[in-house]
Formats: sequence, structure tokens, C-alpha cells
Amino acid sequence: MGLEVLPVNPWLALTPGDDPAERIRQVGRAHESFLSGGGRPDRMRTVVADSWARSAAWIGADNTAPIDLADADLDAYRSAHPLSRVMPIFRDLLGGLAEDGDHILAVCDAHGRLLWVEGHAATLRGAASMNFVPGARWDEAHAGTNAPGTALAVDHAIQIFATEHFSRPVQRWTCAAAPIHDPATGRLLGAIDVTGGDHLANPHSLALVRATALAAEAYLGSAQPARDRPAAAALGRDEALLTFGGKRLRLGRRHSELLVLLTTHPEGRTGDQLGFDLYGDDVNPVTVRAELSRLRRILGPELLDSRPYRLRTEVEVDFGTVARLLDSGRVAEALSAYPGVLLPASDAPGVVRLRRRLDDRLRAAVLAAGDRRLLQTWLNGPLGTDDLEMWEAYAVLAPTDPVAARRVAELQTSYGLRPPVPSTPASKGAIPASRRRRR
Repeated sequence: MGLEVLPVNPWLALTPGDDPAERIRQVGRAHESFLSGGGRPDRMRTVVADSWARSAAWIGADNTAPIDLADADLDAYRSAHPLSRVMPIFRDLLGGLAEDGDHILAVCDAHGRLLWVEGHAATLRGAASMNFVPGARWDEAHAGTNAPGTALAVDHAIQIFATEHFSRPVQRWTCAAAPIHDPATGRLLGAIDVTGGDHLANPHSLALVRATALAAEAYLGSAQPARDRPAAAALGRDEALLTFGGKRLRLGRRHSELLVLLTTHPEGRTGDQLGFDLYGDDVNPVTVRAELSRLRRILGPELLDSRPYRLRTEVEVDFGTVARLLDSGRVAEALSAYPGVLLPASDAPGVVRLRRRLDDRLRAAVLAAGDRRLLQTWLNGPLGTDDLEMWEAYAVLAPTDPVAARRVAELQTSYGLRPPVPSTPASKGAIPASRRRRR
């Protein structure tokens, strides 16, 4: 039996009239078929099928989310986190749900680390059985498809219903989550989540978490001084987010690349120079001029000049902030300000060079610092999962951590540095050497 007609709204799990129990069975069968090598489900919400594919590349379906922060480390991290300032808003708008005994309120950072998990004691005990606890890592790479992790991955509010979760231990829960951004820079700060039973799969729960995220962003924006300088966020996102003149613009891929390149050349660039940075030797001057013309219409002549092409005012960019922090030796702050690689989907030669330069600088600084916490943060980030040298450095500083020893052994085997070891459930998600470091 094929799955039912998909919801009109791809972010909602069910449409009115759907039988939740039947939907659970249908998606469950699709899940088991997918895990058995049946290929990508063709009658699923696309956003869920995409998430399953990403999750399967990292973990097994019986994996449990790991604990990343605990005790004093957790307390210090979350007290300094920007979202700590909006916890009263979260509790005011969603606390009633958490107190009714059927729901959990959770807040995570941009890396999927749960910072606060609140609710009725009995419900919290049930969630703790799957490590849905403060300090646990619930991004897709560590916990599979789930509302907060997938909301971070796709940068959109979303529901994940029952068997849509990739990890089997989580499939008795349903959740709705929405990402939260720094209103000044567009940088992803984390996500707000409500987790509970199947009854959460309704339009109201998704609208509620989205409204709560918007309220938090509005509060954070009102608490910040007015910004005269434009700002752009391009780390960890395929399309740059530009904030200027009271507006927030999400640029397309080519326009994002052009903006990044222009910010690194305040003196200006000719069309030929920008074309080479975008296309390499396969440059078409007509295409470059057309893209620049469209970008100038978007930004306006008050921001983008021509002959040569240059920005008429300095744009504060998130990758520039990371570089400045590294220049001043503030490695921990640089790592905290780094949500992911620069325009990860871009293959423009100029962007690739900038990406590699920043990644290499940050990685070298973390390695040289010899700090266990910094190494752990790197390993839990977008470049660290299959970085053998960094895992080995961390294992030296944390000799009693079984996760480190196991991961070093897995990677050494994957890279052909030691004989294969018997497969275990924890090692099913080992990453091939060809994916050691993404550029």
C-alpha cells in the first residue's frame, strides 16, 4: 500500500483527515524499507526523505544521541549563550505546554546541543531514556532526523511525526521546532522545540513554536543597539543573509558568492576578475555582467558601485569576525562564532580559496591550543566528525573517554592504518576517508 497524498504544507506532518495511526504504520514501513536498502522513499515528505539520507550517512538507526556537555561545563556554556536572555519568553509562551505533563520544552544551540529541557518529571524521565537531556547532541549527524536537528539543518520550522524520526528509539515521540537567528547578523543561534505525543502533529503546534522563535528574535533585536553598518551571514549556509537598511535579504547562490568576494576586496574588482573568481577559466563575461547587474538592482547603487565593482560601505561579515578573533588569539570565541563552512554548496574558485584558508586557520589554532574542550567542540562541528588527527589529539587529552578511543580506531581502520575491526552498532555510521574534510 502506498503512502497517502502528501501535505500541501511540506513542513506539516499531517493534513486534516489523515489517520495518525495509519500514517505511523505507512511511514514505519517506508523507514524499514529504506534501512534495508530499498532506496529513497518516493511517497514521503521530501524534507523527511532528504533528512533520512543525511542521517544514514552518519549514524545507525538504533544510535542514541551522545552527551556533549555536562555539569559545570554545561552550566557555564548555557549561562553565556545568547538564548539564555530569552528563556523567560520561551517559558511564558510554551511553559504551559511543558507543565501539562504531556509535553517537553527544549532549547538547543546552533550545533544541536540541548541547553534546556523542561517539563513534568514523569515526561522528562521518558525523554531521558533516549538521552533527550541537557547537554546531549541532537543535530542530525548525531541523533538523526528530529525536529530541532532538522530545523537547524534546513533553517526552517518543521514537525517530525513519530516514525518520521530516523532513530528508532525516538519514534514514539512527535516534535515541532523552529530555528532562532541573531536579528542583527542573521547568524543561527539555535532552535526552540516542543516534544510530546502524536497529538502535536497539528498546524497549531508548528505555528506556536514559529511565533515563539519570532518573539525571541524580536526581543534580541530590541535589546541590541541600532546598526548603521550592513551585515552578512555566510557561514554554514548556502545562501547569504544580508541585513541592511532595516531589511533582511536572502541572496541567491551566485549573488551570495559575489557579495562574499566583494567584501574581501574593498578596493574593487573588475568584471573579468570576478568572473575568474566565480567560474575559473570557464568564464563567460556576459553571464558575469548580467549577475552583477541583477545584484546591483537588489542592493541598490547606494551599496554597490561599478567601474570597478565594489561595495560603497563596509559590510560586517561573519567569516571576517572569525578571522579577526583568530588574529587576536581568541580561539574559543572564534570557534563559537563558526557555525559551519563558508557557503558550503559553492564551488566558485574564489570562495573555495577563502573557505579553505579560514577552515585551515581555525583548525590549526584549535589544535595548537591543546584544550580538550575546544577540541571536543571542533569534533562535534561540521568538519570534525572524520578528522583523524583531531580525534587523536583529543584522545590524548581525554584518555578515559571510550567514545574518543572508538572513533580513533574506526577512522584508522577507514583510512587503512589498521586492520578492520568487527562491526558493532556504534560503528555503523563510520565515515569513509574520502569524506575526511569537506571543502
